[in-house]
Amino acid sequence: MIEEHFAALSEAAGKTASWAPKIRDWGEHLAAVLTSGGRLLACGNGGSAAEAQHLTGELVGRFRDDRRPFSAIALHADTSAGTAIINDYGEHELFARQVRAHARPGDVLVCLSTSGTSQNVVAAAKAAHELGVTTWALTGPPPNPLAALCHEAIPVEAPSTATVQEVHLALVHALCTALDDALGVSA
Repeated sequence: MIEEHFAALSEAAGKTASWAPKIRDWGEHLAAVLTSGGRLLACGNGGSAAEAQHLTGELVGRFRDDRRPFSAIALHADTSAGTAIINDYGEHELFARQVRAHARPGDVLVCLSTSGTSQNVVAAAKAAHELGVTTWALTGPPPNPLAALCHEAIPVEAPSTATVQEVHLALVHALCTALDDALGVSA
């Protein structure tokens, strides 16, 4: 079973390599947004929340080499706001309400969902569109509502949630590499 998992991961990663040009484009776009004072917001549930927080941590901290910190918010990480929003507005508004609070036109929202059907992540993308925020999705196999809704998406074709999440982490690191490259940060 372990060997099968590694084989599925290798196959999914191999397919995902074809998205490298899009990741480079995202890195260049993100560099322009962040250096002009914009921010990145990220959201997801469960393992996807962990990937969202991993991404924002790399931007506020550093990825490979030292560089200035950038504004990046993982929308699940504010537990007080999150629990209040769920209590007062329902779980479907968890991320959308925070997008309305924190996002400005020109910012970027990265939506992570292994199914591409998470209602609260889809609602966040819709709220972002209303505000003029660029939306990118990392999802599982297409077609799915989130990939269809976002400006651009990278769907990971893999047989299991675990494999999709593992490839999402590689994509997060690839985006950080592309950002640092666009910024001219030394490797």
